Amino acid sequence: MATLEKIRSKAGLLIIVVGVALFAFIIGDFLNSGSTYFRQTQEEIASVNGEVISIQDYQTRMDEMIEVYKMQSGNANLTEELNAQVRESVFQTMIREMVLGEEAEKLGLTVSADELFDMVQGENISPMLQQMPMFMNEAGQFDKTTLLNFLKMIDDDNIAAYPVEQQAQLLSLRNFWLFWEKNLKNQRLEEKYIALMTKAISANALDAKDHFEANNTTSDIEYVMQPYSSIPDSTITVSKGELEKLYNQRKETYKQAEAKVINYIAVDIVPSAEDFEKTSAEIEGIKGEFTTTTNVAEVVNEYSDNPYLDAYFSETAFTGDEELKHFVTTAAVGDVEGPLFAANTYRMFRLVDKITAPDSVNVSHIMLAGMTEEKTTALADSLVDVLKNKGDFAALAAQHSVDQSAQEGGLLGWFTEATALRGINEDFKNAVFSANVGDIKIVKSIYGTHLVKVNEKTANVTKYKVANISMSVSPSSQTYSNLYNSLNQYISTNNTQAKFDENAQEAGYNLVSNFNVGKNDESLGFIKNSRQVIRWAYQSKKGDMSDIFECDDKFIVAVMLGTIPEGYRSLASVTPTLENEIRSQKKGAIIAEELKAKNLSSLEDYAAAMNGSVEEVKFVGFNTSRISGIGTEPKINAMVSVLPEGKVSEPIIGANGVYVLKVVQKNKGEGEYNEKEQMNAVNETNAYRFSYLAIQALTDQAEIIDNRVRFY
Repeated sequence: MATLEKIRSKAGLLIIVVGVALFAFIIGDFLNSGSTYFRQTQEEIASVNGEVISIQDYQTRMDEMIEVYKMQSGNANLTEELNAQVRESVFQTMIREMVLGEEAEKLGLTVSADELFDMVQGENISPMLQQMPMFMNEAGQFDKTTLLNFLKMIDDDNIAAYPVEQQAQLLSLRNFWLFWEKNLKNQRLEEKYIALMTKAISANALDAKDHFEANNTTSDIEYVMQPYSSIPDSTITVSKGELEKLYNQRKETYKQAEAKVINYIAVDIVPSAEDFEKTSAEIEGIKGEFTTTTNVAEVVNEYSDNPYLDAYFSETAFTGDEELKHFVTTAAVGDVEGPLFAANTYRMFRLVDKITAPDSVNVSHIMLAGMTEEKTTALADSLVDVLKNKGDFAALAAQHSVDQSAQEGGLLGWFTEATALRGINEDFKNAVFSANVGDIKIVKSIYGTHLVKVNEKTANVTKYKVANISMSVSPSSQTYSNLYNSLNQYISTNNTQAKFDENAQEAGYNLVSNFNVGKNDESLGFIKNSRQVIRWAYQSKKGDMSDIFECDDKFIVAVMLGTIPEGYRSLASVTPTLENEIRSQKKGAIIAEELKAKNLSSLEDYAAAMNGSVEEVKFVGFNTSRISGIGTEPKINAMVSVLPEGKVSEPIIGANGVYVLKVVQKNKGEGEYNEKEQMNAVNETNAYRFSYLAIQALTDQAEIIDNRVRFY
């Protein structure tokens, strides 16, 4: 009881202590969860109607698409431009999937497993798959059996049965397939949504008739035009109210995204005079060794930008390189020419040898791989025996070759010595060019063991083996440092925007002023790999000066001027355009009224009054987008479609001047009007337009927050 009484006597203090403890617990939990929240926010590359795209998900999709591109193109490395295209493509695809998925869920649109199976293996295989070269036969037509064999090959159980060294390749093929399978599903969902939208807007009889007339009727016309320049601008006034009225009518066309405004200096990283002198001296210094060496490949590989290629070339291979072509066709074996200089490159040639031989050979092969060396050798020897006894090479290739060419009887096609060397290896090149037509050779490469058959050879021509030392002049480390240090010194002493701008010309720098960049622009104009400057601009504040960026072959430093907010362009910024349009329309009204007052009846009379001449143009219709000699004038298209033959029109106030025209002759097409066909044609046109507009409308209506500039 005494203890309880003591607790009660200290109740106030206890409540405070407990309260503080609870607060500490709550605020601690808040801070912990808050740090998680902020971390998650920092990882958001975008959101669509509140649904987040994380940087991890985006990068995974990027990696998938890059691997698909590499497999399809055969290019192991992507340029910065291609990487940028992939980033944009993945982003737009993910946005498209999300806005469509949200709408499809509301409408109950789905793609079932049975549908997907039918698109892949059933009776209605997707056109996307049918157009893939890997699923086509020798005639270039889709082969369902090839597709099914591919699917069997990448099945989990099948992959597990292969040697470990081949499983990685098969898993890559499986991932490649899963990428396209996902695309097939999304494509079918889009097709369903677009079909639903298209069916909601169907052509009627009036639409059909208008469509037929617009495409089946044209007119030969004569016209006279008086340009607006015939009235001085100074005689026409435009009021503020008129500008505001037209601005409000056109306001939606003046929407603009957020942009940053910068000034920047770009310095070309180019060789100095000393760099040219050094390279010239270097190539002159090795001329003696190049002329006398018995191991020309070693000299070329040591000094040249390009490695020595131990192959013979026909004269046609030098087309486009006239200096080298002239040398090889006129020199004797052992002759040396150069150094020559062009396009910042010094070159020197030596004719190593000259022969008469076929330029190209046509080759088939059976590639053996995935077995022990002992089994491979035994199978290769066995197949050679079969072939020597008139075995069917194409059939054996289809049965045993692990290369894709197996579907085409092992046919690899035509090779020159250079393509054989680059495509396979030197042993392959030597084998196929030394063999007779019909011979079978066994060659090993990094891909496996090849049974190679020479099918055909071209006629003998003169071929040349040439050593070519090519030394391009590039900026030395000293030149690089000098350019960098000079620019760094400039920004150190001109560290405010005012000084940066004012002193650039005197220092020999070209200043680019008031340059607008959007957050998703990939470059500053045409400067390659300059995305990093744009990212800096979006992380900076007014007055900030950047560090020096190296963008491809330029150093760039920028100053942040400010931000153009997202919204509408100001009236002041578009006033010159609006003034010109209003002024033109006023001039048009003046010209038209003066002409009407003269009660003219012929084009010749109008020509005299308008100080013009009668011109002629044929085949003008309602759908003619650009009229020859006139340009884009929709009012003329409309007038031509309704003006009777032989009648002179009233003056037409166009975009570029006032026109008066006469239809000389109506031209009717040979087609007969068929209401059903025309309605189908209109519906097809609408369907084509809706295929883009339907999804684009969903995207435009979505609330999209794009944070890519934080990451890329």
